[in-house]
Amino acid sequence: MAIDASPCGKAPPGRLAGRWVPLLVVAIGLGFGLLVLFVRLHLEPVTNVDRGVVRELNEVVSPRSYLVNALNGITRLGGRPVMLWLVGVAALLLLLARRRVRLAVYLLATTAGALLLDPSVKSLVGRLRPVVEAPVAIASGNSFPSGHALGSMVVYGALLLVFLPAVRYRKLFTAAVALLVVAIGVTRIALGVHYLTDVLAGWLLGALWLSVTAYAFRLWRREAGRPVAPLDDGLEPDAAEEIKPALHSGRPVPYRWVKATEILTGWVFTFGILYVVGYLVKNHTEGTWLGRVDDSVVRWLRTSRTPTLDDASWVWSKAGDTRPILAISLVFCLIALAVWRQWRPVVFVVLTMVGELTLFLCTAASVQRDRPPVPQLDGPMPTSSFPSGHIAATMCISVAIAVLIMGRVSSRWRWFAVVLAVVITAGVALSRLYRGMHHPTDLLGAAILTALWVGLLWWALRPNARAVPVELRT
Repeated sequence: MAIDASPCGKAPPGRLAGRWVPLLVVAIGLGFGLLVLFVRLHLEPVTNVDRGVVRELNEVVSPRSYLVNALNGITRLGGRPVMLWLVGVAALLLLLARRRVRLAVYLLATTAGALLLDPSVKSLVGRLRPVVEAPVAIASGNSFPSGHALGSMVVYGALLLVFLPAVRYRKLFTAAVALLVVAIGVTRIALGVHYLTDVLAGWLLGALWLSVTAYAFRLWRREAGRPVAPLDDGLEPDAAEEIKPALHSGRPVPYRWVKATEILTGWVFTFGILYVVGYLVKNHTEGTWLGRVDDSVVRWLRTSRTPTLDDASWVWSKAGDTRPILAISLVFCLIALAVWRQWRPVVFVVLTMVGELTLFLCTAASVQRDRPPVPQLDGPMPTSSFPSGHIAATMCISVAIAVLIMGRVSSRWRWFAVVLAVVITAGVALSRLYRGMHHPTDLLGAAILTALWVGLLWWALRPNARAVPVELRT
């Protein structure tokens, strides 16, 4: 019979922590219950503190637009679109790529519970949102508890418990998640859409629900005959190797300093070529056949505008905007890690998009080409016309993904990536011309940027090369 033992007759850490868990859950539940009671009874000391904190923070935040923008950026990380996207992607990867059904079900069930708890408790308490002198944000529905605080505690806490076994520096990772949850809650108060007690209640209710679901998961494992480890090791410590993003296969890019020098030198040459082309197009095409084609194409498209085409072009144009392109890049990187379990494709995609963005911004700022001489449906833009940022971003991510799929997928369906890249790029390009945002030669600039930059990264990184595990090297 195996007997747990430890020096000086003390209980093992995991068993000691297990004894404290029920007491901690009870304490969290009592804390949440007291907050509900205080709010429902409208106790004056609590109300005064709530109003005073919101008022003082509003006086600090409202005159500073940069602070409002920063707070809005952080608070979006606790919004439903971001968190549901994170949970959805994580659950799909766990189900399809790792076959960890229990962890995927845990994530989905825990998140679904939080989605039900938030509106239910809000309707029961019925507290109105704060009224501040200088509003900087708008939120609908009741105030108690904070949905952002509740959701971030549950979602980021659940993701932490699921992926903790695969993390090397667990304390640092846990501290980062805790800091994010605290920051999201603070932004809700600073933006004047929640009271302090709303956020505290959201954290407590989220921690309570997270504790209950984690305990239920541990019971599930026990009934399945699996060992139950301390939560410090995550929900399923035995899944550590399977949920790691990539196997240990050495450096994703060998000779990294040499490659960094090659890539940096190539970036400079690419920028130089783009600047020369942009300078020539801006200053030496007026009155030439190329200049006449540039103007005649956008003018002809201007005469073809209809409300239906305007709406369709708006959708296509938005497909090449910064946010959708970044979302596509991030999703593809996660899928690439899950399927191929190598960092090299991720490095290739990340450098592709970073290089595209910096090349576009530097070239546009240097060339300063005017937009076409037709009404622009998207209004004034902060950057100049050459090269087209929408088309360059769409082309770069499409080509990068097609390169990786063509080199790593043997099925005939790999050609679908090429067709999709051509169709999406053509749609975005035509929409930008139709909406009067670019000349045809601006599209040429985007094509040059894509060909030179993606070609350089393909040559320098060899993204489809198979990394050799360290243990197999001699």
